[in-house]
Amino acid sequence: MQPMNHLLSATGTTIFTVMSALAVQHGAINLGQGFPDYDGPEDVIEAAAAALKDGRNQYPPMTGVPELRRAVAEANRRFYGLEVDPDREVVVTSGATEAITACLMAVLNPGDECVLIEPLYDTYLPVVKLLGAVPKLVRLSPPKWELPRAELAAAFGPKTKAVLFNTPMNPTGKVFTAAELAFLADLIERHDCYAICDEVYEHLTYDGWKHIPLMTLPGMRQRCMRIGSAGKTFSLTGWKVGYVTCDAALQPNVAKAHQNLTFTTPPNLQRAVAVGLAKDDAYFDGLSGELAERRDLLTRGLQALGFETLPVMGSYFVTADIRSIGFTGDDVAFCRAITEEAKVTAIPVTAFYAGPNPPNHYARFAFCKNAAVLEEALARLGAWVAARGAGSVRAAG
Repeated sequence: MQPMNHLLSATGTTIFTVMSALAVQHGAINLGQGFPDYDGPEDVIEAAAAALKDGRNQYPPMTGVPELRRAVAEANRRFYGLEVDPDREVVVTSGATEAITACLMAVLNPGDECVLIEPLYDTYLPVVKLLGAVPKLVRLSPPKWELPRAELAAAFGPKTKAVLFNTPMNPTGKVFTAAELAFLADLIERHDCYAICDEVYEHLTYDGWKHIPLMTLPGMRQRCMRIGSAGKTFSLTGWKVGYVTCDAALQPNVAKAHQNLTFTTPPNLQRAVAVGLAKDDAYFDGLSGELAERRDLLTRGLQALGFETLPVMGSYFVTADIRSIGFTGDDVAFCRAITEEAKVTAIPVTAFYAGPNPPNHYARFAFCKNAAVLEEALARLGAWVAARGAGSVRAAG
């Protein structure tokens, strides 16, 4: 038999799939994968159900139904002061992952360089490589995850076509500061390249931190492709509705890539998301407020068990240092041990690195769960820590 695509053949099953399967096998509480265990707003769900019966179930326009494109444009104006043409500057996609792929496809040619910031979401690197582009990795380091300016500047060069970055950031919980964004914007302008901005956690920020889209900075309007997600904003991750906002000069290529990936997205879900984006400020404020309470519950609980945790300014995740409870193995061994023994699942942070020698003593826990689930997970972890002996936790096996 002829060999298949070598890159896909060499790509393993994602850590999220592996750990979720292990969680099912062992009856563990899954704090690994970042999805809520509760439904989104009732009015949004009812709008989707009603839209299934209104006689408009055939192919919608490729770039999205007019109602959702207008709602995305209005959300850009409402939250960030961006004036967007809904007909020429918005593309609706089947989830943010497809949006990221479409944006990369829109600008990258084989041999182009694309700057990526570690730790990174697991689909970024394979897509860049599948397009024949060359990834240039820049690493953020715990515990502060500060942007390493010299290293970032060195990653840009004559072949740089794009930078792909995520804020608020998974798995770090980092929200990029205005100063960091300004430094990045200067590099983008000086090297005449594009920015693919994964902003799916845009409304999930805490403690007064606010998300600043790179697109709002001087000179960035025409260079940015800004990606949002109904799954994260409305706690409906299974709907897989994403949207790209970009300049009218970029939109045709993003749309052509989308055409060759999924072509379109279920029209009833699109019309329901339009209802969601029109919700009042109380909804968006309440969303982050409720998640902040869950973050605090999980963080305090982990700290009470002896874990040192890193600050969380945004996203769904708390990062814990496994060395602080005396665990002597790496993060993969830890996540396997707690899944099998404590019946709680987390994700090893090394899964978000592609370069050599990543920090291997951190685990990522998702707090987008009901309080009772988080409390039960903490109780199980507490019993596990106690059983193994404080200060002498050993790696499984």
